[in-house]
Amino acid sequence: MQLNTILLMSGGAVQALQLLAALSLLILLHEFGHFFFARLFKTRVEKFYLFFDFLFPFPNILNFSLFKKKKGDTEYGIGWFPLGGYVKIAGMVDESMDKEAMKQPPQPWEYRSKKAWQRLLIMLGGIIMNVVTAMAIYALIFGVWGEQYLPTDNAKYGIAVDSLGESIGLRDGDMIVSIDGNKIERFGKIVPEIILGQAKTIQVSRNGEAVEVPIPEGTIKKLIKKNKASFIDPRIPLVVDVVTKKSEAERMGLAKGDSVIAVNGQPIIYYDEFEDIKRANAEQPITVSVVREGAVKELTGTVPDTKILGFAPVTEFSKYFETETIKYGFFQAIGKGFTYTFDQIGSYWRQLKLLFTSKEVKASESLGGFVSFGKLFAPVFDWQAFLILTAFVSIILAVMNLLPIPGLDGGYVLFLLFELISGKKVSDSVMEKATTVGLVLLLGLMLYANGLDIMRLFQN
Repeated sequence: MQLNTILLMSGGAVQALQLLAALSLLILLHEFGHFFFARLFKTRVEKFYLFFDFLFPFPNILNFSLFKKKKGDTEYGIGWFPLGGYVKIAGMVDESMDKEAMKQPPQPWEYRSKKAWQRLLIMLGGIIMNVVTAMAIYALIFGVWGEQYLPTDNAKYGIAVDSLGESIGLRDGDMIVSIDGNKIERFGKIVPEIILGQAKTIQVSRNGEAVEVPIPEGTIKKLIKKNKASFIDPRIPLVVDVVTKKSEAERMGLAKGDSVIAVNGQPIIYYDEFEDIKRANAEQPITVSVVREGAVKELTGTVPDTKILGFAPVTEFSKYFETETIKYGFFQAIGKGFTYTFDQIGSYWRQLKLLFTSKEVKASESLGGFVSFGKLFAPVFDWQAFLILTAFVSIILAVMNLLPIPGLDGGYVLFLLFELISGKKVSDSVMEKATTVGLVLLLGLMLYANGLDIMRLFQN
């Protein structure tokens, strides 16, 4: 029990550190985007901060920094309130809400003195930097690790489904043919396509016959709620990979590399078959027949009331299937990073649209705060997994900041587009009021999302 607790704490700590590292890096790069274009157009930047040096969104409460140093016209620092960061650009209505400075006559070095198109680029700078960051990270990933995936046609044993998959009419061994009549080339894209496309039917081949499985209303909601785990997996033969110490599996004598061929005298091949028999025999004796080094061995034990024997099967697809591996040269990786970034932006935008267009997607079940973000990271650090998720979080920041909400970059962009089209500048007083409302809305959204996380923790 103590060991499990320590493992859980260490895993949680690793996730928290990865979240902090990723967000800190991406916030700095986002703010650098604003900083870069501001300095490009000779606009003075008074502050460049990671985190806030005040109680966001109240600029005059608890003003202090963990670190600060002034260089030139800019004060660089780390704030105490770890919910973002900001650059304070002279002559601009922003998070600092410096109304006194805005009452003074405009100066040549101020944001408000610049042309509308220059101010637009300054405001888009953070978003541009987040997109470029994602491109660079994806290019690095493709250049170093390449790309490996399982073609849907190569899942030769069909699929293994959980109780949700069975409830809609899917069966173990079904071969996925298409979703809503559209062929999905990559197995890993099947479930995302069902959710994002709000699919109505799944076409499968079952024992050589074509079968159409309708997707009942409510299925997508259940998929999102259960985080898609095990809904549809490639069906795999049962070969033991890891045996947990002091488990029933270890006591029985199961070992890495054992191929399970029968349970209680009933021949089996696949892991899902073993799971079905095991669930039906809780707290009952069990005999597992395995092939080890060419010889058949009979191993006996008892299924615990938890129905967990304590071993994990080999799940590496390349052990069973012909996977596709694509290697990229330097320039190919850059090109792939570019196109993949926009594919991911489109995918995330489709996810956001579901909040407003789908009857089955509810904000209370889909939104999350820092706990939800942290859980996305692996409990054991892996560079590739960390970089993949960091790139996607960069895309999330870009898309969210582009939303036309005052206080976000997209709110300023909206006012600037109005100015460019109409030729009329939005007054500072309107900007101040809109920014105040927007910042309060953002604070409310943050409290709501993190409150949902807290409720989920108590529910679990």
